[in-house]
Amino acid sequence: MTPVRCFGEDGKLPEKATRELSSELLSLFHQKKMPKSSPIILRIFKEEAELEVWKQDTTGHFQLLKIYPICRWSGDLGPKIYEGDRQTPEGFYTITPKLMNPNSNFYLAINTGFPNAFDKVNNRDGTFLMIHGDCSSSGCYAMTDEQIAEIYSLARDSLRGRPSFQVQAYPFRMTPANLARHRTNPHLAFWKMLKIGNDHFEATHLEPKVDVCNHRYVFDAQQPPSSANPLVFDPKGQCPPFVVNPKIAQAALRKQRADDVEYTELVKNSVSVAPIHSGLDGGMNEVFHAQFPGEIVPLARVLPPGSGPELPQLPPIPWTDNDGSLANRQFGALFGSNYALPTQVVGPDSTLQGRGAESAPTAPLASPTTTLAFPD
Repeated sequence: MTPVRCFGEDGKLPEKATRELSSELLSLFHQKKMPKSSPIILRIFKEEAELEVWKQDTTGHFQLLKIYPICRWSGDLGPKIYEGDRQTPEGFYTITPKLMNPNSNFYLAINTGFPNAFDKVNNRDGTFLMIHGDCSSSGCYAMTDEQIAEIYSLARDSLRGRPSFQVQAYPFRMTPANLARHRTNPHLAFWKMLKIGNDHFEATHLEPKVDVCNHRYVFDAQQPPSSANPLVFDPKGQCPPFVVNPKIAQAALRKQRADDVEYTELVKNSVSVAPIHSGLDGGMNEVFHAQFPGEIVPLARVLPPGSGPELPQLPPIPWTDNDGSLANRQFGALFGSNYALPTQVVGPDSTLQGRGAESAPTAPLASPTTTLAFPD
């Protein structure tokens, strides 16, 4: 079998992969003060069937450039677990030039890089999960050919002079209303973990630094001031002592506090719960319904609240700090029976620190041990 060539492997690329961006998009760069080759971040929201392109401006922050309706995605809300489950991935992925495929059978394709370190350590597997054209999906995010041509060009230009860009894939927009609607879903704890990274980005418009330790994502971790040892993250091993940049921590905590208040009120008012499906075959943005009638076949059945696929029972994540600072608390179990959320807390120096979720209502933020978990 002849191997598929990817971006940058030779000089013979098809015209569709080298096409210049439109004058309209270049004009938008100018209006938003975005250099043509500045970094991008792709943000995907399944339930809304939307893909956002964010691009870095001259201040170093990311601004929303454009929203693309997704033509087709397969599976149900929730992460990809195993080969053949038709699930589209959820999580944080790093796209390198070798994952750009100009010779795809689906016009153009960007491989998500699934499985990443988090997926592998949690025994999730699958291959060739893409963002591509042709509006046809079996575990992929499918766009129209016109859309993927533009997205591919934006990605290609952003990779000039840098090693990668980030993809953030979510089940839905990580709002308190959506989390309240899905509060009985078996994937809730996983989604709350993704929300921490989402909040870091939305609160700062900076790309979150993503690491994996002890079977979970960790965001924007940096070496404690009093530590002389560089941070080393082992996806299977204990998390090392770390803190989060105070500016990121403060902004993220403000957002988390406001979201927590709204979520609590929604649950208190018994907002309706979204049904949990078995066998749902994905969706598409409503703008494509007339163009592709019959593309979505409703094979799903609705399951009782709280039921759904069996999820792995991951261990707690204890980590301690002997340097005298408050940087190291203890994370709670990620997938416990009450879906405990590994949360983060504010120390006296305003750095964000790791801590386990508590089932009690949240306390005022002034407390150094304030938890920011959403109550279930």
